[in-house]
Amino acid sequence: MLERLQGLEEEYQTVLRRLSDPAVLTDQATLREVSRRHKALEPIVAAYHSYRRALDDLATAKEMLPDAEGEDREMLRAEVDGAEARIAAVEEELKALLLPKDANDGKNVILEIRGAEGGEEANLFAKVLFEMYLHYAERHNLKIEILGSDPSDMGGFNEVTFMVKGKTAWSHFKYEGGPHRVQRVPVTESQGRIHTSAATVTVLPEAEEIDVHIEEKDLKIDVYRSTGPGGQSVNTTDSAVRITHLPTGVVVAMQDEKSQIQNRAKAMVVLRARLLKAEQDRQAASLSETRRSQIGGGGRSEKIRTYNFKENRVTDHRIGLTLHKLDRVLLGDLDEIVDALGAAERARQLSGRTADA
Repeated sequence: MLERLQGLEEEYQTVLRRLSDPAVLTDQATLREVSRRHKALEPIVAAYHSYRRALDDLATAKEMLPDAEGEDREMLRAEVDGAEARIAAVEEELKALLLPKDANDGKNVILEIRGAEGGEEANLFAKVLFEMYLHYAERHNLKIEILGSDPSDMGGFNEVTFMVKGKTAWSHFKYEGGPHRVQRVPVTESQGRIHTSAATVTVLPEAEEIDVHIEEKDLKIDVYRSTGPGGQSVNTTDSAVRITHLPTGVVVAMQDEKSQIQNRAKAMVVLRARLLKAEQDRQAASLSETRRSQIGGGGRSEKIRTYNFKENRVTDHRIGLTLHKLDRVLLGDLDEIVDALGAAERARQLSGRTADA
């Protein structure tokens, strides 16, 4: 670990020199990348310096201890104990700091929520999840932008796509991807029986143009008349846009805005995000396996979380956490769940286990 830390300190000094280089300061893309690296290295180097000071203090105290007597000896023993405690604490801090950083930290997030198994009740639950995330984002001063929606007949969502904007958006929402199961008496039930339904959530990091380069020749763009509720132009002009990325077959459609230009811009945002996620999935594993880990078949038996209304209970099955405060969770009080998922991920990384271990 010490060799790695020494190498990172040398890199940090190089980064500091680059930040004062006029050529870097005039190149916004390079400056952004160098600044990002500086921000990542700074806490590691600061902890490394604390670690070295504690090692020096320990060595000095141990060197003086054999010749000390009386109160001086007791004082040096206390210094040895204190230095050893600081070393142990900083070692744990350094282990955490040296864990691989999430490449998507700092990015905005795009969420896609779809009603899955359970018919109209699943669509109504999709809206419940959407509203829960609106409250959660508001609690953390994150902004929401609706990108597209397909309302269902009873006021739920067949599908809704929205962006969460803010530096902490990814860290707050990255664990939400997957099938969510609900157990409750639906409004469509006349006998008062509890039904089980599911909605799926897909979480995508927003991709900048520098993250994903898309050739115009690789796009097939169709325009058509919007359907469903909307203003005058929405239903009377060809404002809806469908973009197909020919090399991958990814299709994105947007129709909520009144103009083709606005719908196309939103569709491109979602398309870039999906292509970035696909590339990240491909690097980690095969795309189909990774996407199934989030979406699965959308069935009730495949779930990351269950929301039981009768018992006011929510259970996250990935970490076996159950809370009896569903009413508060649906109002955006997700921190206890998200923090526990983050702690589990860090523990897994520190132990060297994989996500499937």
